[in-house]
Amino acid sequence: MSDYRIIDADGHVLELDDQLREHIGTPYKDLEWHRSFSFWPGLTMDGYLRSLRNPGGWAGAGTGPNAQHWLNFLDNNGIELTVLYPTQGLTHAAIRDRDWAVALARAYNDWLYHRFMEISPRLLGVALLPVQDIQEAVKELRRCVDELGMVGAVLPAVAAGGTLFSGPEFHPLWEEAQKLDVPISTHGGLSIPYLGLDSVTNFTVAHCLEHPFAQVRQLVSMIFEGVFELFPRLRFGCLECGIGWVPWLMDRMDEELECKPQYSPRCKLKPSEYLRRGNIFFAAEVEETALPLAAQVLGPNVILWASDYPHERDQRDFSKDIPNLLERKDISDDIKRQIFFDNPLRFYPRLRARVEKESPSVAAAGS
Repeated sequence: MSDYRIIDADGHVLELDDQLREHIGTPYKDLEWHRSFSFWPGLTMDGYLRSLRNPGGWAGAGTGPNAQHWLNFLDNNGIELTVLYPTQGLTHAAIRDRDWAVALARAYNDWLYHRFMEISPRLLGVALLPVQDIQEAVKELRRCVDELGMVGAVLPAVAAGGTLFSGPEFHPLWEEAQKLDVPISTHGGLSIPYLGLDSVTNFTVAHCLEHPFAQVRQLVSMIFEGVFELFPRLRFGCLECGIGWVPWLMDRMDEELECKPQYSPRCKLKPSEYLRRGNIFFAAEVEETALPLAAQVLGPNVILWASDYPHERDQRDFSKDIPNLLERKDISDDIKRQIFFDNPLRFYPRLRARVEKESPSVAAAGS
């Protein structure tokens, strides 16, 4: 493992209401808070139990990993740094109250900065943005990048009313991300509502379908509605839903556009051409059998590795992920190096300054 430099493109924090409350601004900070009600819609709003795990299975003994827990995880697995995404914040787009959504996003971002980013330069954050008000989302993105040093932003893929991010109201956000040269990622979280999974009663079924479904609908609509034509330098990420579906989707979208071009006049190229441009990224799973195909068809320069720590699994079950990818014989060493290191630098250009302090030769990796 020592021959590879490794960046975790998507880890997680577990934000707690009582900690976030310290950062909430006016007019909310002076209000009395009853702890029976969470600040967030909650990942459990879809009806599934996520909070219980075998003893010792939760990092931080049930409070979530703090900065030191995260640094220990990085050291134990030979990882240089991680980019941190939210947990409860993945429900943020389901908030109905616009003003509260704006205030809570700002509080979360300040909390993330003070609790993690200020502790170590190896812990980087992405901004949580309020899709309820795009002008405020633009302002918050600019603040988090310019003032807090965050390296990108996240939009929860499931939004109130089933909102799609392909409409013109989102254009100022894509323009600002281009200007700042930071990526915006979608990330799944809620299994219901808005995805047609209301009748599912098995969490495995719901989780299996939600993560890709939620992001496929966002990506497809953005491509056909011309987002990547209008904003050709926009870096966009689909995280935690694998990559094996992408070659199939490329063929499917190309065929649809060929048959029905009149419905997507802003999509000037074949959808597969936008995906091959090199600015739409995907986090692959380490054992995906379709990974070599995706690298061949899509290109190896847009594939990321993400730990997803401490989600989904017992904290003791993460140690085999990196070795499993390193030991694969159907992936070349060059592609492995791109997945682990070069591609995260391309996706998050603002990471370069961090890693160049240790090795100036990596500057070309982001080109």
